[in-house]
Amino acid sequence: MKQRVVITGLGVVAPNGVGVTDFTKALKNGTSGITFHQQLKGLNFSCQIGGIPQISEVLKSKYFTDLQLRGFNSSGILYGCIAGIDAWQDAGFNVDSESPLDYDTGLIFGTGTSGVEKFREAIYNLDKGDVRRLGSTVVLQTMASGVSAYLNGMLGLGNQVTTNSSACATGTEALLMGFDRIQNGKAKRMLVGSCSDHGPYIWGGFDAMRVMTYKHNDSPETASRPLSASASGFVPGSGAGAFLLESLDSALERGATIHAEVLGGEVNSGGQRQGGTLTAPNAEAVQRCIKNAIKNSNIHPNDIEVINGHLTATTKDALEIHNWSKALSREGNNFPYINSTKSMIGHCLAASGAIECVASVIQLKEQFIAPNINCEDLHASISEIVASEKIPNQKIDLKFNIIAKASFGFGDVNACVIFKKFDN
Repeated sequence: MKQRVVITGLGVVAPNGVGVTDFTKALKNGTSGITFHQQLKGLNFSCQIGGIPQISEVLKSKYFTDLQLRGFNSSGILYGCIAGIDAWQDAGFNVDSESPLDYDTGLIFGTGTSGVEKFREAIYNLDKGDVRRLGSTVVLQTMASGVSAYLNGMLGLGNQVTTNSSACATGTEALLMGFDRIQNGKAKRMLVGSCSDHGPYIWGGFDAMRVMTYKHNDSPETASRPLSASASGFVPGSGAGAFLLESLDSALERGATIHAEVLGGEVNSGGQRQGGTLTAPNAEAVQRCIKNAIKNSNIHPNDIEVINGHLTATTKDALEIHNWSKALSREGNNFPYINSTKSMIGHCLAASGAIECVASVIQLKEQFIAPNINCEDLHASISEIVASEKIPNQKIDLKFNIIAKASFGFGDVNACVIFKKFDN
C-alpha cells in the first residue's frame, strides 16, 4: 500500500520574514519585503528594487561555525541551510555532528544558479592569476548540489541526497520528488526545499529581458502587482523554503506535530509546443498538470477551496487564471479563493515554489487566506473569469481543508501539489 505523507517540519527565509513565526505575521499583515537597492541603480538596472531576506551576523552564527563561514560567499546556500535546519528542528530533531548516519532520511534541495557571488569572486582572482587564493570551498559553493552537500554535512542523512533544478518550478518539484520517495516506501523522511541567490548577477539577465518592472523604483512596496491591471512585470526576490516530509506511520510513532498532509501532485512539461516556449507556458500542458494533480490526490476539482497561484505580475497572469478555470471547470463565484504570495515577496525564482508552498501550508494550518496586496485594480481579463471577492486584498479568516499550489517555470515546466488539513 502507498504510504500517506505528512509535513512535520517547516522552515523559511523570505524577504518579508525569516523564520516561520515572522513569515506568518507578514502573511497575515500583508507586509511587503521589497526594498530599493542602490547597487542596482549604480549598475544601471531598469528595475532597482528586489526582495532580499535580512540575515544578521548573529543569526548566521547560530547555524554555521566560524570555520564554515570563513571565505563563505553564497547567499543561496546560506538561505537554504537556515531554512533546512529550521525545518529539521521544527520536526523535533537535533543538529548533532556526532549523530549516527540516518539511512531512513534523505534530502532533495533544489536551486537555480548556485553561488554566483562566489563564482564571480573566483573568476576575479583567476583573472589576476591568483589561483591559490580561490580557497578550499569554491567548488562546494558553486556546484549545483552545494546546498545539499552543506546541509547533509550538518545532518548526516544516508538516504538519497540530491539537488534538482527546474527554474521557477524547482521547489514544488523537490517537494513532490520527496513525496514520491516516501509514498513508495523508499524513505521514512525527506528534507526537501529550494533556494535562490540574490543580487545583480542573478537578476541582471531578467532585467535585460525587460520582464521586471521599472515603474516603482520610488515605491518598492507597491511594485509587485499580481492579478492587477497596472502590473508591469515581476520584482526579483530571493530566499529559501524547506519541509520535513514524513510517512504518517513514522510521524505518529514518534508523536510528531503534523502541519498538513500532502495528498499528491503532478509534474510535467509543455515541451515548448502548442504555444509553449522557453518563457511561455503551453496552456494544454498546464491544465493537464492541474487535472492530474487532482486525480493523483483522489479528490474532485470542487474540493479545492483555495489556490496559491504562480502569478508573477506579468502578462501571463490572465492566462494562468484561464488555465485554472478550464482545468477545474469553475468560474465566477464558483471559482476557489486565489492569492499570490509574490505580491509580498516578489518572484524568488528557484526558491519561489518552496517559499510559496510554505505559505500555503501556513494558511491551511492557521485557517486564513493571505491578501493579494497591490491588487485594488483587478485585471479586466481576470475579472471576466473570477468573481472579485475570490481575490481578496485583505486577510480573510476561513475554515477550509484543501489548498492547491502550482509553479510554472522557464523551459515550459510545470508542477502542482495538493495539501490537506491533517486529520486521521
